[in-house]
Parts: sequence; C-alpha cells; structure tokens
Amino acid sequence: MKTASEILTPQLAFEYSHIAEKKTLEEKVSLWMKIVQDARKEADFESLLDIYLQIFKNEELPIAWMPDEKALKEANITSLMKELNVKTYQDLHKWSVENREEFWEKTIERIGIKFHKPYNKMLDLSKGAEDPVWLAEAEMNITDSCFSADADHTAIISCFEGTSELRKVNYGELRKMINRVASGLLDNGFETGDNLVIYMPLSLESIVAYLAIIRAGMIVVSVADSYSPSELSKRIALTKAKGIITCDGYTYHGKRLTILNKVREATNIKTLINYYFEKPIKRPNEILWEELHGNEDFDAIAGKPDDVTNILFSSGTAKEPKAIPFTHLSPIKCASDGYYHQDIKPLDIVTWTTGMGWMMAPWLIYAVFLNKATLAVYTGAATDLGYGKFIEQTGVTILGTIPSVVKAWRNNKFENKFNWKVRAYSSTGEPSNAEDNFYLMSLTDFKAPVIEYCGGTEIGGGYIAGTLVQPASPATFTTAALGLDFYLLDKDYEPVRYGQIGEVFIVSPSIGMTQRLLNGDHHEEYYAGIPKGLHGEILRKHGDAFETIERLGNTFYKSMGRIDDIMNLGGVKISYLEIETVINKHPKIFESAAISVPEKNQGPEKLVMFYSLKKGITEGNILKTEFQELISRELSPLFKIAEIVWMDSLPRTASNKLMRRELKKQFMTQHKSD
Repeated sequence: MKTASEILTPQLAFEYSHIAEKKTLEEKVSLWMKIVQDARKEADFESLLDIYLQIFKNEELPIAWMPDEKALKEANITSLMKELNVKTYQDLHKWSVENREEFWEKTIERIGIKFHKPYNKMLDLSKGAEDPVWLAEAEMNITDSCFSADADHTAIISCFEGTSELRKVNYGELRKMINRVASGLLDNGFETGDNLVIYMPLSLESIVAYLAIIRAGMIVVSVADSYSPSELSKRIALTKAKGIITCDGYTYHGKRLTILNKVREATNIKTLINYYFEKPIKRPNEILWEELHGNEDFDAIAGKPDDVTNILFSSGTAKEPKAIPFTHLSPIKCASDGYYHQDIKPLDIVTWTTGMGWMMAPWLIYAVFLNKATLAVYTGAATDLGYGKFIEQTGVTILGTIPSVVKAWRNNKFENKFNWKVRAYSSTGEPSNAEDNFYLMSLTDFKAPVIEYCGGTEIGGGYIAGTLVQPASPATFTTAALGLDFYLLDKDYEPVRYGQIGEVFIVSPSIGMTQRLLNGDHHEEYYAGIPKGLHGEILRKHGDAFETIERLGNTFYKSMGRIDDIMNLGGVKISYLEIETVINKHPKIFESAAISVPEKNQGPEKLVMFYSLKKGITEGNILKTEFQELISRELSPLFKIAEIVWMDSLPRTASNKLMRRELKKQFMTQHKSD
C-alpha cells in the first residue's frame, strides 16, 4: 500500500495532511473529489480506501461520489423536475406521493405505454386503498410497449460463458422472433390463459420465450433452473402448468449444467426445448425450439391491466412457496424505477447479475425494453473473469448486481483487468457491505455511483433506492422510490427516530403492488393487524420476509437485513449484518455468517461465526481470539463469540442469498447429537 505522499500531488498531500482543520462535511467531500480526480490512476485500492477512511473517520455518512454538472443536467429525474418547476429532489418525491395519479400519468406518458383501449381513470379507490383499480376500463398487452425503440436499434447483446462471440438482435428482429414463438405456441395446442413454466437461465431465448408467452395471452411461471426436480414438480402442480420451456444445459463456472434431465424427471407435460450443446432425441411430448414456425406479424392478445402475466415464487423451500402474480401493471413499476432511479436512457447498455427464475429478470427485461435501451445478457457465472470481459466488450453503462457477487469480484481481483464504461451501478438482493461497495465504485475510478435498490416481488420493484442526482455513501439509500412512500415503525408501531432501526411498512396504494396471492390470503399476509399511518394511510407489510432499515441523518437509510436477522446478545439487539461487516475486515476472510443459538436450547443467545477464506489462503491459524478482538474493539465487548466454524463456502439460496437459517439448523442438529 502506498502512502498519501506517494500518490498525491504536493498541493493535495498538503490539504490531506491538514484534514483535521476541515470542519464541515462539504469541505471533506470536496477534498475527496479532488483526490479521486487526481490520484485514481496512481493509487491502488487499499491506498485509496485508507485515504477515504481517514478523511471521513468522524463522519457518520462518508460520501464516495457526488453528481457532477453533467449528471445533474442530463438525469431523467431532472427532466421531470424542470417540467414541474420543482427545485429539489425532496420536493419532487413529496409531489410524486401527494399527486400519485398525476405522477403515474406523466410516467406512463414518458415511458410510452401503449393501450388497445385507453383508460378512463388513472386510479379508482372506490374499493379502498387495499384494492385499487389502476387504468380503469383499459385493455392492453404490456409487450406492445416493449418495441417502441427504432427497429434497427440493438435490443439484446448476448454471450455464453466460455466464448467471446457476441450475438446481437435489434428491436425489429426481436419483435419478429417473439411473434413467431407466440403464434407458434398457439399452433402447437396451447391456449390463451394457459400457464407455461420457463426453467432455464437468463439468455436470448428465455427472454424471447418470456415475452412470447405474455404476448399470446398466456402466463409465465418463473422457476429457477437451480431448483431440484421435486421443487420444479411442486411449482408445476401449484400452477397447473400446461407446458414448460427449457434447454439441454449450459456452462457455469466452467462446468456443464444439465437442465433437460431434471425436467424429464419432474414432469411429462408438453416440453419446448432450446439446445445449446447438442440436439436431443425427442420424446413424444417434446417440441424443439426450431420447430416453432409461427407468424412474425402476430398481434398481441389484449387483456385487463390487472390480468396475471407472470407467476413468481417466494424463495423459501421449507413450506409451500407463495405464488406471487405480476400483471400488466407490474412492468410499469419496473420501468419507472429504471427510468428515474437507475436513469436508463435509450443509448444505455444495461445488465444485471440475476437468473430467469427471480424477480429481477422480468424487472430487467421491462426496465430496459420499455425505456428503449439495450439489454446485455451473459449466460454463465457472473463471478468469473469472463463476465468482466463481457462487460468490457459490450460497453455496459448500467450494471446491476448483488453484494455477494461484488465480494467475489474483489476476491478474484477484478481491478486493473478491464476497461469498463459503467456510469451507474446498482445493488439489490441483500444488504451491502460498505467496503465492497467502495471497491465496486473504484473499478471505474469513482465515476459511477452505486444505486442501492431494495424492494420485492410483491411490490413489482423497489420501495427504497438512490438516484444519480444525490450523493452516494457506500451501502446506503437516499430516498423512497418515486411514486411510493413507507414508514419505519418499532415493535409498538411507532415511527422510529434518527439512528433507530424500524420495520418497513409500505403506504398503499402503489402501481404494480400485488393485490392477491394465488395460493394464500393476501389481506392476512400483508394487511391484517397493521394500524394506519399518522395521516390515516393504509399500511402493508413489506413482503415475504420483513425488512429492517436504520434511519440515518440527512435522509439516508441503511438496510439491516430481515427482521428475523436481528439477534439479542448480552441484552443488546444487533443485526447479523453488523457483526459480519466487522468480521469481514479480517485480512484472511472472504465472507462470514453470524448466527445466534440458545445456550443448551434455552437461556440467552450465544454467537457462532461461520466463515470462508479468501482465494489462495488455506484454513490456517484463524483464532477465535482474533475475531473477538475485532468485535470487542469495533462493536462491543458484550458480544462474546462462543464458537467459530470454517467452511469452504457458505450456503446460499438459488437467488444467492446467505442461508443463515440452514447454518443454524446444521449447527443445532450437530450439537444436539454431540
């Protein structure tokens, strides 16, 4: 690691040496911006991180990125502010909530949503906020709005792991491909209203299949291809699916994953097969992708705005998964968030490290195509160097990911290996680590912020986010999503103050939020027993696992994880995330997971740490005392570690979320047998 004097100009080195004299946050931010512009090519990551931490060591909210004049002038948000003659972002958000009908009307106009029959009322609340009617009397098919870009504008750039060959499809070609599949499905015995499973990775073909099913008036059933045959079979039975679209397999982390065999084990419903390796021997119930010869001028089947277009599932497998519907309204929320918060424009090339079975896949499809941009699709492992090369080759400008992937990039030393053109990152799926977030920004010399983004399938997008017109502090949010608001409430349903942690409750209604579950009582799940807001608002729970957020100063927020990720150690409540953030600072640690278990199945909770090591480091001499020293110094000596457990890698769900419950179950089972 280089010293400040080695990487800074004499003038900046002098200013840095007198950092204690800079009294205001604005002065410190100004110095940091100068250092980033001057020293980013000379300084290694560790040196910059050290300088950054020293500059902001006494600040609760260190600022790593500030919007420049160009970003402020050209942002989509700025355009709306000018139209409304609104001076500050805070005023814009307030307006979007207080005038939600006008906000969504303007958003629909800006994005260019198309209708077969126009709506006669934007929002009808005659049935109450729990059951609003959006776009009353309209008829539509949301796929019509996916082709507003010029026909020769590139729609998709795709690539498979293990190859540098890029496949490019423009909007005109994409529309014809989707039409052929949509009409081909009808020609092969499927009917409007049928449920069809997609069980394959994110790829050009799976995107075509997704939009084709909806265009034909059918319903997509999204199932992650990592699920076992039994879990796939469970979801087919739940939805009474008439068919399934899959592939023979694909390459991931250098290994060939087989998909078709799992489908054949799970079901005998009609199967449409893409093949990427070799042409399979067909069975009687199977159709090959190349055999679909539908009409490329097919007209979309229109329906009501709240007709179901896509069934997604909660990620847990311990009980029957919740079947959560997307409608023609949900994509409007996806596109709105992408337009305002990720600032997607027609010239952008956008990607996200997600899978076809998860909410962020349809979010990505709609956020890109409804905003007339280009979608970059990598079929393979996003943690490997091949993915980094793909981002460089395609010129991705907006890169969405999840924190665990960023951690892997850092472990694989992505720095100085690529020339990325990213102007905005976005992160979702799990709470971010501030240092890894800082690392992500360093990959493009701090020219791009990380837009933290948190929401849920039931919301159709995010409820809390960042923007390109506000400062970025690593691993923090800056605003509720436009057109939506929320409360942070304590256990007594009282609003929390600054510095306190609260549970998230969404203010209803918001376009795209679910109004029913397909296999559960929607009211009981989200509304029952929840008091009204301070001004009489109808509040609903966040989603499947209730999120906790810490309210920081100056409108900033920090995710503290799910509400069941809060532990009680020595009489003090603390989130697992806070413990893990400290342990992850150990120079040998790749990632860690904290769990709390009762002492001999009763009494106070004790802290157990699971951990994996950085690449190239063997199991070695990690001592519990080293972890304890970190926690005692940076958190509290009251937090005593009972045990540490080394693992090659920590278990994650198919959507890459850390499985603390599984670790706790394993630990409890093992110690019960002991």
